[in-house]
Amino acid sequence: MQPKLNRLLRALAREGLDVTYDGRVYTVRLQGDENAPPAEVLLPPDLPVEGKAFQQLAALAALKHPGGGSVKRVRATPDFHPGDSGVAIGSVVHTEGLVVPAAVGTDINCGMRLHVADIPVEAFLARRDAFVERMKGHYFFGTRDVALGSRAVEALLRDGLPGWLLETLEAPLGVVAKADLGQLDRESMRVHLGGALEGDPSWAPTGLRREGVVRDPGLATIGGGNHFVEVQRVEAVLDRARAWEWGVREGQLAFMVHSGSRDMGKHVGLTWLERARAAWPVGAPFPESGILPLADPALVREYLRAEATAANYAFLNRLLLAELLRLTLRELFGDVEAPLVYDVPHNLTLPWEGGWLARKGACPAEAEQPVIIPGSMGAASYLMVGLGNSEALASASHGAGRARSRFSMARGGADQREEVLGLRGVDCITLRAERRIEEAPAAYKPIGPVVASQVEAGIVREVARLAPLMTFKA
Repeated sequence: MQPKLNRLLRALAREGLDVTYDGRVYTVRLQGDENAPPAEVLLPPDLPVEGKAFQQLAALAALKHPGGGSVKRVRATPDFHPGDSGVAIGSVVHTEGLVVPAAVGTDINCGMRLHVADIPVEAFLARRDAFVERMKGHYFFGTRDVALGSRAVEALLRDGLPGWLLETLEAPLGVVAKADLGQLDRESMRVHLGGALEGDPSWAPTGLRREGVVRDPGLATIGGGNHFVEVQRVEAVLDRARAWEWGVREGQLAFMVHSGSRDMGKHVGLTWLERARAAWPVGAPFPESGILPLADPALVREYLRAEATAANYAFLNRLLLAELLRLTLRELFGDVEAPLVYDVPHNLTLPWEGGWLARKGACPAEAEQPVIIPGSMGAASYLMVGLGNSEALASASHGAGRARSRFSMARGGADQREEVLGLRGVDCITLRAERRIEEAPAAYKPIGPVVASQVEAGIVREVARLAPLMTFKA
């Protein structure tokens, strides 16, 4: 390991980085910037290291604004890899006096939602085809009937899930009229922050801000990239007391939703990336990284309200994706409760120790909080409990992390045999053949070392392991 590590450190030094490694945590800083806090990356020695991701992480730690404010700490989770917006996926940044829109990006409140259901797996698989046909209609062919009254839309964007539910109780529309609204109300306590942030409806695209019945094409949609809906089996329970408390038992059916704010988040995110550029002080040089923070208190407040608006939309998007699946299970198997275990965000800016903590592709892991870490669609996923580790900024990985880009997986000449891609035995439902290849298990890091390293570091503890049965990819 040592000769290989020394070669790696020399290569990173040639790229302008000061890097050390203690066998568990990499410490990274831009050369010549001793005033910047070092960025830390929890990474097992057998997982790949990407110089570009280190560059992005060090640049994030070195951020400054002529108007003041500072970056206090930067940490990355073991699934970290380069991001398209200049901020590595898996980054967690603690700031005071400034916020960084790019540290959340455009997929605001991308997150995970997990349900369990007392349906025997064999009984479910016996009706697999009927289930898949119904879900393909909902997720791919637009047969879902998702309708909201304009007052419910406004309440959602302003107050989150509680506001939406309060308005919906009076006049439920479309598929929600078939849902158990009392159950949705009770489950709100299992959504991170109650699914309620202080938003501002004026930040919504004009298509959402109209009178009467609103049928937004983005709601109850999975989205592209690594987003998915997956049906699983609870393969093993590791913490029986905790699992019992959360309603999780070995052998149960489970379903996991990974999606975000869709075009709503893109609208807000792109707008604020441009506004951060426009607000940069005249005459001051732009950061070489291209990452532009906001320091003006009024702009910070306005950005956070806009981000919260998109986050509220994402909470409802995941709820509706899960509700379509839950209602389909009830059509096929009768009175199925399928309770929510937890819904948790990945891409969000939240208050932290007198400043702000922005996570980009990282999961909150506060003490006693459920943490959901998915593997690839050919590997296990994990339900964990957070330990509130302050060294890790109370954050865990949001998955295994990509090891290969989508381009490298799909380009001509890449080996696309099922066994090489890890797709043998994988039940992936998608309308795009290339999606199976781009998202194949071979594109991702092994989930085992990613999870084990965080358990060993005291960030999370295992509660249950879930094995995939089928995965829907848009």
